[in-house]
Amino acid sequence: MTEHFIDMHSYPRKAHFDYFRSLQYPYVGVTVDQDVTDALRFSKETGHSFYLTFLHAVALAADAVPEFRQRIRGDQIIEYSECPTSHTERTKSGEYCYCTLHHHMSLPEYFARAEEVRQNCASNGITEDEDSESMYFISALPWLHYTSLIQPVACGDESNPRITWGKYIITESGKAVMPVSVLVHHALADGSHIAQFYNSLELETAKFRSGR
Repeated sequence: MTEHFIDMHSYPRKAHFDYFRSLQYPYVGVTVDQDVTDALRFSKETGHSFYLTFLHAVALAADAVPEFRQRIRGDQIIEYSECPTSHTERTKSGEYCYCTLHHHMSLPEYFARAEEVRQNCASNGITEDEDSESMYFISALPWLHYTSLIQPVACGDESNPRITWGKYIITESGKAVMPVSVLVHHALADGSHIAQFYNSLELETAKFRSGR
């Protein structure tokens, strides 16, 4: 993973950057019902966790949008070449802990690594095991098929994208659809960038149709 600073003198969204940083709540987010039929079928046919299957697709889709890889650092913007995920895992006590995963690897390698991380997760609690600036913050609400979601943020310049999904349902047409929520810092990203993420996610999940 590499990183570089954006040239703020030539940055086209400098006015937007300054304006939205001045707001008390500078975030924008949406929830979209996502077709996860192919990802769900893949996980059932291969015996892999649907949660991890979808998490891998989400991480790759987020990396495909440069604005999702950008973070505010002081008065500057730093852009990472790729970003790991910090996702929630349920513990035996019914609480949850944070797990960090890197995803630019084959699916077999990813699933194997994820199982190792899961084994060590509970001892970390909600303490990140790496520097959190670059991360995507991932969580799930598998008990509800919701239509909107309000996420907790520290506000200010905290600029990690937050991606959450809920319970999938099977429609009358036989498709599996699941609410997927995205929250980003508006100083870095607009609605068009959020739309790019969802478009990229559709492409990533479609790859499961051919077994990736």
